[in-house]
Amino acid sequence: MKLNNLKPASGYKKDRKRVGRGIGSGRGYTSGRGANGQNSRAGGEVRPTFEGGQTPLFRRFPKRGFNNKFKKEYNEVNVYQLNKFSADETVNPEILVEKGIIDSVAKNGVKILGKGEISVSLNVQANAFTASARDKIEAAGGKPEVI
Repeated sequence: MKLNNLKPASGYKKDRKRVGRGIGSGRGYTSGRGANGQNSRAGGEVRPTFEGGQTPLFRRFPKRGFNNKFKKEYNEVNVYQLNKFSADETVNPEILVEKGIIDSVAKNGVKILGKGEISVSLNVQANAFTASARDKIEAAGGKPEVI
């Protein structure tokens, strides 16, 4: 086998459609675009949401609610999930990712929530804590630290 003998599998390559080459070609006159209308003109495509002049779906539906562009998004970890760690260990977002408790660190980091109980003394480093989570970590002999 040599490079000059290589060719694609049969039926793989198709000849391109040559339009506008006379009536006898089968693709002359209107070149497969139909007779008249917007799509027969050059640059005459409509945008994907166009509904022929009918009021589009996104305008027919009422707008509801409010999107706060300053909202902080945290990965949330409950205190009971911290029982996986051994005593006097330092827990930070990178270690939480390694242990599989969170998938990845969100834009604003990790927030520790107060659901459940914690029985080990840990030095927990996170971006935010709820008041109940802070109390439970301190009651277990640990230290919550905001990073």
